[in-house]
Amino acid sequence: MTASYDDLYERNDDVRMYVYREKSDRMKRKIQRILVANRGVPAVRIIHTCRDRKINTAVVYSTPDRLGHHVFMADSAIHIGEAPPTESYLDIDKIIDAALKSKADAIHPGWGFLAENHLFAQKVIDAGLIWIGPPPEIIRLMGDKIKAKELAQKANVPTIPGISDVNDVKQVQNWMKDENINFPIMIKAAAGGGGKGMVKIENAKQLAQGFSQARSEAEKSFDNGSLLAERYIERGRHIEVQIVADESGNVVHLFERECTLQRRNQKIIEEAPAPTLNDTLRQEICFTATRLMRELGYTSAGTVEFILDTRTKKYYFLEVNTRLQVEHSITELITGLDIVGIMIDVAMGKKLPFNQSDIHPNRWALEVRLNAEDPKNFSPSFGTVTRFQVPHGPGVRILTGIYEGADIPPYYDSLFMLLVTAGVDREDAIRVMDRALSRNLRIEGVKTLAPLLLSIIRHPVFIAGDFSTHFIEEHMDELISTFKEKNSEDEVLKVAKYVAEISALGPQKWM
Repeated sequence: MTASYDDLYERNDDVRMYVYREKSDRMKRKIQRILVANRGVPAVRIIHTCRDRKINTAVVYSTPDRLGHHVFMADSAIHIGEAPPTESYLDIDKIIDAALKSKADAIHPGWGFLAENHLFAQKVIDAGLIWIGPPPEIIRLMGDKIKAKELAQKANVPTIPGISDVNDVKQVQNWMKDENINFPIMIKAAAGGGGKGMVKIENAKQLAQGFSQARSEAEKSFDNGSLLAERYIERGRHIEVQIVADESGNVVHLFERECTLQRRNQKIIEEAPAPTLNDTLRQEICFTATRLMRELGYTSAGTVEFILDTRTKKYYFLEVNTRLQVEHSITELITGLDIVGIMIDVAMGKKLPFNQSDIHPNRWALEVRLNAEDPKNFSPSFGTVTRFQVPHGPGVRILTGIYEGADIPPYYDSLFMLLVTAGVDREDAIRVMDRALSRNLRIEGVKTLAPLLLSIIRHPVFIAGDFSTHFIEEHMDELISTFKEKNSEDEVLKVAKYVAEISALGPQKWM
C-alpha cells in the first residue's frame, strides 16, 4: 500500500506497513555491484567496505572531479555533468542512468547531496535497483523537522518547547508571551540540516532580521521556506545515538557520540562515548532513541540527535538523520563494527547478526574534520594539494578524499579528510590525536583547519570535557593565538641549514 502522510502521522502501524511493503522484493537479493552516488571522502569510505566484501564499485564524477580520488579507486566511473552540483551530483536522472549503464545492483548515497532525498530513493527503487538506506517514506517524514518533532512527541520522546509552522514574526512574539519564553531563541528551517537555515535570536531587536535570514537560507538551501521557533538551550551539548535496524523489526543502538564542538552550527570534532554522560543517563538516552526508531519502523543505519541541557541534565529530541553520518567512524572504532557493511546487508534483507546485549564498546575514539578552510575565519580555501603527508602509527584511522597533487575545487563541501584516533580512554585518544596533528600531518597548497583543531584538543577546557556549543566562539581569539605558522619556506630553510652544516663539517661517518 502507499500511505498518505495523514495516515502515516495518525497511525504508526501504517508507517511500519509502508516500511515493510517492499521486504519480499528485497529479501535475499544479491548485491554484486554498487554505484556510489557521491564524491570525495564519503565515496572513498564506501568503496573500502565494498572492496572488503568483494563487491564491484562504480562512481559518478563531474568534470572537475575527473582526476578525483574516488574515480581512481572505483572499478568504473561515469561522467555525469559539469561542476555545479545541480548539473551533476544532484541530478537524479543522470545518476540513475549511470547506475543502469554500469549494471549496478544498488545505489549507496553516502552523506550529503541526495542522501536524504526521498524522491531520489523512490526513483532508485522504481528503476529496479536496491536502495541502500531507510525507506523513502521514512526519509520524507524525518526530513521535515516539524513532522519529525510531532512524531517524536507521539512516541513520548521529550522535545524542545517551541512553535511550528511559523509564518511571521508576530507568531513568534505571541508564542513567547503565552509560554513565558525568554530570549535567546532559535529560528530553524523545517527542511534540511547541516546548520543551514538556523539563526540564534539574542533579543527583540534581532527578531525581524533573524527571521528573514532564516527564511532566505531555508528557501535557498532547501527550496522550502517553512520555519519553526524553539527555546534556545544555553550551554547545550549535542548527543547523538547511532541506530541500526533490519527489516525483521530488530533495532539496536551502537551507543552515543558527542558532537558539541561546532562552528556555524556545523560539527568539526566528535567523540565517543560522550564525556558528559553518566551510565544512567547514557542508558536512558540510548534506549529512548531505540524506542523512537522502533516506533517509526526504521531500517538501515540512522542517527537520533538530542541536545542536552547541562544545567538540568534534561535532554530533548532534535532530529533523525536518515543516512550514514560523517562521524560514524568513531562508533565503528569503539564497537568493532562496519556500519556501511551493515547497511549493505540490511539492503539485501539480512537480519542483524547481533543483539543489543552483544554490543560492548571498549575504547574511546575522537574524530576531527579536516576542511579546506582558513582556520582563522573559516573562509574556503581551494587549489592544488602540493604536499600531503598523512599520520600513521597505533590508534590512527584516516578517511581521505584526496591525494598529493589533487585539486580541491571550489564547488563542493570543503571536507577532504577525516582523522580519527582511538585509545583505551579519553586521555589516551586525545594524546594520539595530538601526535597525529602535530607530528605526522603535513598539507600544503591549501589552508586547513588543522591548526585550530590542534589548539582545541590542547585547550584545558576541552581536556576537562567541560564545554558547550559556544566553546569555539568564546575561545576563538585564544585559540588563534596559539597557531604556529608553517609553510614551504620553513622546509627550504631547514634543508639549506642542513646542507650548510654538512658543507662546513665535511663528510661524516654515517655518510
